[in-house]
Amino acid sequence: MKTIGLFLALTAVCATAAENLNVLPPRPSAKDTNAPPAMLDAYLKAAAFTALDRRKADYEKVKTPEQIAAWQQQRREFFVRQLGGFPKRTPLNAKVTGTLDGGDYTVEKVIFESEPKHHVTGLLYLPKGTPPYPGVLVPCGHSANGKGAETYQRISILLAKNGLAAFCYDPIGQGERAQVLKPDGKAALPSTTEHSLVGIGAILVGRNTATYRIWDGMRGIDYLSSRKEIDPKRIGCTGNSGGGTLTSYLMALDDRIVAAAPSCYLTSFHKLLERIGGQDGEQNIFGQIAFGMEHGDYVIMRAPKPTLMCVATRDMFDIAGSWDSFREAKRIYGRLGFANHVDLVEADEPHGFSTHLRVGAVRWMRRWLLNTDDDIIEPDFPLRKDPEIECSLKGQVMLMPGERSVFDLNADAEKQFSAGRQELWTKAPKSEALAKVREVAGVRSLDQLPPLAHRAAGSVERQGYRIEKLVLEPEAGIVLPALAFVPSKPDGDAYLYLHGQGKQADAAPGGPIEQLVMQGHLVLAVDLRGLGETEERAKKWYSGSFGPAAGDFYDSYLLGRSLVGMWTEDALVCARFLAGYEAKGAPRKVHVVGIGMAGVPALHAAALEPGLIASLTLRRTLVSWADVVRSPNAAKDQLITTIHGALKVYDLPDLVGAFGKEKVTIEEPANAAGAVITNAK
Repeated sequence: MKTIGLFLALTAVCATAAENLNVLPPRPSAKDTNAPPAMLDAYLKAAAFTALDRRKADYEKVKTPEQIAAWQQQRREFFVRQLGGFPKRTPLNAKVTGTLDGGDYTVEKVIFESEPKHHVTGLLYLPKGTPPYPGVLVPCGHSANGKGAETYQRISILLAKNGLAAFCYDPIGQGERAQVLKPDGKAALPSTTEHSLVGIGAILVGRNTATYRIWDGMRGIDYLSSRKEIDPKRIGCTGNSGGGTLTSYLMALDDRIVAAAPSCYLTSFHKLLERIGGQDGEQNIFGQIAFGMEHGDYVIMRAPKPTLMCVATRDMFDIAGSWDSFREAKRIYGRLGFANHVDLVEADEPHGFSTHLRVGAVRWMRRWLLNTDDDIIEPDFPLRKDPEIECSLKGQVMLMPGERSVFDLNADAEKQFSAGRQELWTKAPKSEALAKVREVAGVRSLDQLPPLAHRAAGSVERQGYRIEKLVLEPEAGIVLPALAFVPSKPDGDAYLYLHGQGKQADAAPGGPIEQLVMQGHLVLAVDLRGLGETEERAKKWYSGSFGPAAGDFYDSYLLGRSLVGMWTEDALVCARFLAGYEAKGAPRKVHVVGIGMAGVPALHAAALEPGLIASLTLRRTLVSWADVVRSPNAAKDQLITTIHGALKVYDLPDLVGAFGKEKVTIEEPANAAGAVITNAK
């Protein structure tokens, strides 16, 4: 018997090796710089460029002060809405935990609560002169040691040496504010990874990592304004890279910022998408491209308040886009009569808060906050090691008793929404609840989806059945490679087989698909857009941490769309196509199998179009988005299955109930980490 089993196994391996189940022509290597972009990447960028062109046309109509005010208000309201709003201000409970003498300035180690039991650590650099001083908030870029990084120490000291107080604070995930720690109490993740990990739960509750980052900055201004040494009417803000992002956000939303100097961030979305695409979790705001909120709008939203764009010639944030945004802002400032209130300083440098840009930012602050416009230089001065500038007792706020992480804040929001979800799904008509699901997920009804075009691309013969290679086209610019497994005598049941790892994952002889075919069922295995053969090969920085389509996720997120929504529509048109594929007489009953991440859109398809789908099998599929929010450290691969604000309306078990539990088979249910839940009921 062992010999026979070995023979069959070897036969299956040889058959698989001899077969070519790819449907599309071979793609160029990812290293080929002349290779065309991946399908979904190209599709989403085309949609983004169309939206940006529309926004540009609208911008050209903004001429009068009244029109400018309306433009500013629309974008501010949209921005806050997409962030999910901000919490109520609570006591800062600020403490100074130590003081350092810098000669002509002092440094105070500060810790305060931006929300209850959620602490911010920062350094307040105070000149030795006659107060009150202007106060400049300094958000850090993506440095592992946050406020301890050389460039952030240098800009803060330079400000203090030139008569301006500076408050440089640690962002979440950096310095003393790592939200995920190793057993030894050190940061477990790079800052960019942690920011996007925070974003997974935040997205599900209709927030963003930026929500928490911006609020920390606003509370930092609250702290500056509370100090008797600081003049609250003379507040500035400057930061580089990720700190340039936060400076851009804060200056657009907080009217207390008189003078701003964002560095090495502002470009244009057109250039950004062409060059590097979506970035860190807080740098992608849901739907902002579709709405028409460009990089230049961060400056325009605060016009005519003084703003200096600090840019670098050889930055990854394209310099041509920076100049495009500057020109847009300059025209608006000019129409308001304050063209001199916006300027740009360019350093022939790579990405970074170089000396040239630091000096430019400090001169700008002196001009508008001290009414002094003079030349300054940056001398060399000693910097401090990280242990010297730690504000918390053990060097990490998460080691403080009772400390609440951003993950805890996401979980609090989910708890608040759970009662509303339960009421919706128990008291409202099912049609009303499902209509809300359609709206949130962005899924059109079946009768709104165009017919599926298809063409043959060859076939493979196997014993007892054949495999038809098909190219399915749900819409212009999108193709779905598919394999139709056709038994010699098909019955009236057909299976749509969706696998998160692509259509070929279970296609080997003797595998799960063949088992269905041998029962007489026709099976259609499909690569959902951006997966399988259409997966992007040129990986972006976050692909390894957040799944194969993470880059596509952020591009779709900026457009106000979800991958789950698009995948659901793919599943629906494929199910409709399958019902009539090679059918003689009545359409076949369509059953759907969803495996891994593909189970999430499969579930949506079944719940939203129950008349099309006879039954649903979910295998190794996430059981609940709430589990993702409650188990954040393990949820990295769940980014691409999130939908913005979904948990305000529904969770995955609600869809199971809507379709009918009796029609759903759940095999090996998975938790947020993708591990099988052994004790699941």
